[in-house]
Amino acid sequence: MLSRWSGSFQIAAVYVGTVVGAGFATGKEIVEFFTRYGFYGFIGILIAGYIFIFTGTKIMLISARIRASSYEEFNQFLFGRKIAGIINFFFLIMLLGVTAVMISGSGAVFEEQLGVPKSIGSWSTIILASLVLMMGMRGVFTVNSFVVPIMICFSLILFFSTLGNGDFYKTLTKVPDEVITVKMILSPFAYTAFNLALAQAVLVPVAYEVRDEKVIKHGAILGGIFLTIILLTGHFSLMTLPDVNSYEIPSAVIMRTAASQLYWMFILVIYGEIFTSVIGNIYGLQRQISSYIKLPSMLIIAVIFLIALIISEFGYGRLLGYIYPVFGYISLLFLVLVWKSKAGKE
Repeated sequence: MLSRWSGSFQIAAVYVGTVVGAGFATGKEIVEFFTRYGFYGFIGILIAGYIFIFTGTKIMLISARIRASSYEEFNQFLFGRKIAGIINFFFLIMLLGVTAVMISGSGAVFEEQLGVPKSIGSWSTIILASLVLMMGMRGVFTVNSFVVPIMICFSLILFFSTLGNGDFYKTLTKVPDEVITVKMILSPFAYTAFNLALAQAVLVPVAYEVRDEKVIKHGAILGGIFLTIILLTGHFSLMTLPDVNSYEIPSAVIMRTAASQLYWMFILVIYGEIFTSVIGNIYGLQRQISSYIKLPSMLIIAVIFLIALIISEFGYGRLLGYIYPVFGYISLLFLVLVWKSKAGKE
């Protein structure tokens, strides 16, 4: 029983670690998709939480039942062989673009919070990630199992530290001046679709290796619950920050004010969460490219990092603002097909 729950926790940690990246951990992503919409954003988070729990579980159960070892095989099942080639190429580009966002985000942490040149942060991330990826899936499990519990604890600390800032209920129920738009309505669906489409690069091979459906189900549900908690606590904290849209790393600004004694540790946590997404995305990219090109895995990883580093020069905030929403809307098709699939039903 203990080993089963241990396995479930590891799956949950990898699930959370893959989704919680540069935008999520820094607060930028939560602002972009939810906090800017006030009370409507709170409703959106509840919808997103349900989708993370339900759809994340279904993706992993489908993977286990059809014996898919990579997201290429998973998408062949969903889209059919003819269309899957195009879809997999598109997801490969998505993973590359998001990895660039993560690397840029790690540079932003060093530059904005530590006063260190951005390039040092980016290169430090690349070197550390390469060392972890040399251990394969075991390295991914180990890093996530260590970082994710700390991230959850700090999310709760940040929330309770800001709870007394103003009228919580009034801030929570504040409705934005703008009218309800299609973008606002689609926000939780686009956000979860985008993250789940990318997370399959790690969730699919994890489900293939674990195989035990009870462990997979418990792990996916637990991961979805953790993601919902982090989203909610992050949103509640960010609501208290005036001009929240003007910061690259708003969660760090809040921590500096609300719990300054924990500030530097929180910066490390933010960096750790960016790092877990980097290794997850690169792991998925490397597995996919290796199926087409027979080269040493570390050489493929080096080339991926080089391309991502070049893309990251466009700037973290700009990349996040453009790449995430566009990819989110396109990923909605992936979400619909997962929902329609009968393979993941009980």
